[in-house]
Amino acid sequence: MPAFTLGIEEEFQTIDPETRELRSHLSQIVEGGRMTLREQVKAEMHQAVVEVGTNICHNIEEARTEVFHLRRQVMELADKQDLKIGAAGTHPFSRWQDQPITPDVRYDKIVEELQEAARSNLVFGMHVHVGIENREIGVYMMNTLRYFLPHLFALSTNSPFWEGRQTGYKSFRTKVFERFPRTGIPGYFHSASDYDEFLQLLIKTGCIDNGKKIWWDIRLHPFFDTIEYRICDMMMRADETIAVAAVMQALVAKIYKLKSQNLNFRVYRSALIKENKWRAARYGLDGNMIDFGKQEEIPTRQLILELLDFIDDVVDDLGSRHEVEYVLKMMEMGTGADRQLRVFRETGDLSKVVDYILAETAHGL
Repeated sequence: MPAFTLGIEEEFQTIDPETRELRSHLSQIVEGGRMTLREQVKAEMHQAVVEVGTNICHNIEEARTEVFHLRRQVMELADKQDLKIGAAGTHPFSRWQDQPITPDVRYDKIVEELQEAARSNLVFGMHVHVGIENREIGVYMMNTLRYFLPHLFALSTNSPFWEGRQTGYKSFRTKVFERFPRTGIPGYFHSASDYDEFLQLLIKTGCIDNGKKIWWDIRLHPFFDTIEYRICDMMMRADETIAVAAVMQALVAKIYKLKSQNLNFRVYRSALIKENKWRAARYGLDGNMIDFGKQEEIPTRQLILELLDFIDDVVDDLGSRHEVEYVLKMMEMGTGADRQLRVFRETGDLSKVVDYILAETAHGL
């Protein structure tokens, strides 16, 4: 099989250690990292966000080394600015209205076009790129992998609070981000040319100026030969990031293996997959999702175990069995959202929730 290389991007919160509020790093973390991390550390639209991204990793072990290294480095850079680094899909109580936008022509254009939807988009995600052979395979992967997005999303849910309120969702981040156009579960495309014609039509008609303004939960990257998963909340522990990335890579390998054997995984309507995505956002691991083949509700945890069985025959070839099996620990200890809510039930104090996020972000480093 191909190598199915990996690239992982994580968006972190920069937090004032005294107030526990989000606080702008004024690009100082980015500038401070230029010498050591170069283009691996970037500013984002809001000044309280810093993104780090791995180099191209040839296997999950390389990805693990890079993710842990980048977390350590960005935490050290933040310490020099008297800041802390947190990993969660939303901040428990900071208000987006209080957070300045990073001065940049690109962000200025987005804010001008999307207005309040852009200004309020103070959310944090984790993206994973998996290398593919060509765009034709990429479109096939995008069509097929859509079915598994809610399963992966349920594992990552880590944003139960928004502006000091308990939202009732395990991931409110996705509800905030859905205000943007061209988000969510993508539709079905017949071929790479069908997909490219769609992109060109959007560009020609002024909807977008390039393919990076397609913000779907999974997309064929417009410039690289990668399939990019974009659905996940930012997860607290680096171990959680690596585990979910390993499952994502294994899914690509499994679908590729089936295709090479002239076997196809059934493709379902976007509208049906969206039903499972909503359930994952609302209930995380603790609800039911729909098994469309059986046409019945199944506990989400059971479906994730079935997913692990589905990819079991490729994980040893990828060298990722240890990382994939960490998913079992994630289901045992609960998602980031479950753990945030547990701390809040025990303390009634959202500052204590922030303290917990900070501690978990550094776990194992």
